[in-house]
Amino acid sequence: MDQTAPRRGIARLPDFLALMRLDRPIGTWLLMWPTLWALWVAAEGVPSREVVLIFVAGVYVMRAAGCVVNDYADRHFDGHVKRTRERPLATGRVSVREAQVLFALLVVMAFVLVCLTNRFTILLSIGGVILAFIYPFMKRYTHLPQLFLGAAFSWAIPMAFGAIQQSVPIEAWLLFLANVVWTVAYDTQYAMVDRDDDLRIGIKSTAVLFGHADKAMVAVLQLATLILLGWIGLRLASGGFFWVGLAAMAAIFVYQQWLISDRSREHCFRAFLNNHWAGMVMFAGLALTWWPES
Repeated sequence: MDQTAPRRGIARLPDFLALMRLDRPIGTWLLMWPTLWALWVAAEGVPSREVVLIFVAGVYVMRAAGCVVNDYADRHFDGHVKRTRERPLATGRVSVREAQVLFALLVVMAFVLVCLTNRFTILLSIGGVILAFIYPFMKRYTHLPQLFLGAAFSWAIPMAFGAIQQSVPIEAWLLFLANVVWTVAYDTQYAMVDRDDDLRIGIKSTAVLFGHADKAMVAVLQLATLILLGWIGLRLASGGFFWVGLAAMAAIFVYQQWLISDRSREHCFRAFLNNHWAGMVMFAGLALTWWPES
């Protein structure tokens, strides 16, 4: 059998799964944890099963859509970057037309899900789609594409409040801002992995912008994340579990600073992946704080 023959039919499924990054769940979790934070805070306890299922499904669908449009935007660059040169669009295993159709289908699926909530949340969702579409193109025009990613990854927060409270109070926007800052921090760690390649081909990022101040800037952003979350905790008069979760998140940030101290690709990538645990411990603190009394 010719091993170089193009895949056909069901054999192409792995290429589409890879395009949507369903084989790499870290991005899904980094989008999932803040969404769950928002749902529990907005509900002041355990949210309804229906709304949790809607938002969990929405996280998977919109993260997949974001990955598709990201690879579409970067299809001429990914082949020149060590980490991305084997992506399906870069290698031609998935065509541009197929990626466009897949993105449209995923957006339609997300819209169907949000239609199960309320009018206010449907209107809010328009901003999320716009952010998901424009973020991948920002690295051509600004050294702050991570800021646009942060806004895209945080838009589920006001939507969660909209779905439960049909309003977006100050706590929601503080949580939104905290997550934007955290996202810029961990995506800078991610960008540090590709910095050499990005400099060579002219891609902009916060890692390029910060230069030798990268570790200090990540630390400042992590500290700002903790301060904003602590402010939310004070406003909500949160109990001890919230502060234990926040302290655990701080300890994880300290560990990440140790990891990126040598700026090696491997350690920076490990620090980026480690943010899954930071989001999880913060959610654990929130969930236990709002645990229903027996």
